[in-house]
Amino acid sequence: MLFSDTETVVEQKTMQLLKKAMEFNATDLHLLPTTDRYEIYFRKYGKLVPISGLPLDIGDRLISYLKFLSSLDISEKRKPQSGSFEHIFNDQNVSFRVSTLPSVFMRESLVIRLMLQNRTVPITELSMFCESAKDLIRLVEQPQGILLMTGPTGSGKSTTLYSLINHLSTMHQKHIISLEDPVENNQSHLLQIQVNERAGVTYSVGLKAILRHSPDVIMIGEIRDRETAHIAIEAVLTGHLVVSTIHSKDTIGCLYRLLDLGISLEELKQTVIGIVAQRLVPLQETKKLTAIFENLSDQYLDQSFEAIESKISYELPFEKTLEGQIEKGVQFGAIASQHSTKKMD
Repeated sequence: MLFSDTETVVEQKTMQLLKKAMEFNATDLHLLPTTDRYEIYFRKYGKLVPISGLPLDIGDRLISYLKFLSSLDISEKRKPQSGSFEHIFNDQNVSFRVSTLPSVFMRESLVIRLMLQNRTVPITELSMFCESAKDLIRLVEQPQGILLMTGPTGSGKSTTLYSLINHLSTMHQKHIISLEDPVENNQSHLLQIQVNERAGVTYSVGLKAILRHSPDVIMIGEIRDRETAHIAIEAVLTGHLVVSTIHSKDTIGCLYRLLDLGISLEELKQTVIGIVAQRLVPLQETKKLTAIFENLSDQYLDQSFEAIESKISYELPFEKTLEGQIEKGVQFGAIASQHSTKKMD
């Protein structure tokens, strides 16, 4: 492909910007249009850091080039689009997940998620508390059942799932198949399936196909609808371990979410082995993010089932909640006091 001088400059600026984001250890790169230019931000430790600006014409060309790399429709600027591409920086294979959104300035806003490929972090390093990591490992080592992670976007749910799946693959030699939209982290030890609705590969279609490949463990990127929820439960009932994410306010709310999706209380009793809510909080000294978990399992899970059946409310003991875990971190001096429980919501 022949590039003009302008296109070559844009290509160089794009790669320089991506490299700078990698060196900054940013998790996301934002290009936000204003009335007279594009503002560039890097997200690190959950905070947006302003980096620089670009003239509108250069910003437009840069976004078009990134859309080209991501196999998006360059001419379509009125609708949101998402895609991805990969590039090697310093011998590291990096995946860039690109998302565009039209703005009131008649220009597109663009966000890129940066993800190192074939990389997992042990759960003991992700978790602030060792006992939380041990609880998660114990749950994921169950031969059958469904383990669900819940939490807001950017709370680290997928990273935790990859870590647990890597543990099962390396320590227990499990045959694991994942179904994701999109595949966020290419893993050599997994058989990963990409959801492609245009090609007819939906979550439900993909799950039905996966069940015919005799997996020990199935990882579902997200339970989004009734059909996916029912097939996931069916997979558990036929003897599989299923791990997935689901959006809900908290662990108890996750049970009600599954009920809303048409899963019966009896099916929940037979299949759910644990629901884990996750948040990321900054460490006091380094400001790096660490994970804290709210774990609904064992007797607490049984108690929540009894409460639902009796149509009464149920709350975990405070020390088991996210708020209680954060308070514990504050008392240990690991988390800054301004990140105590009252600031969570």
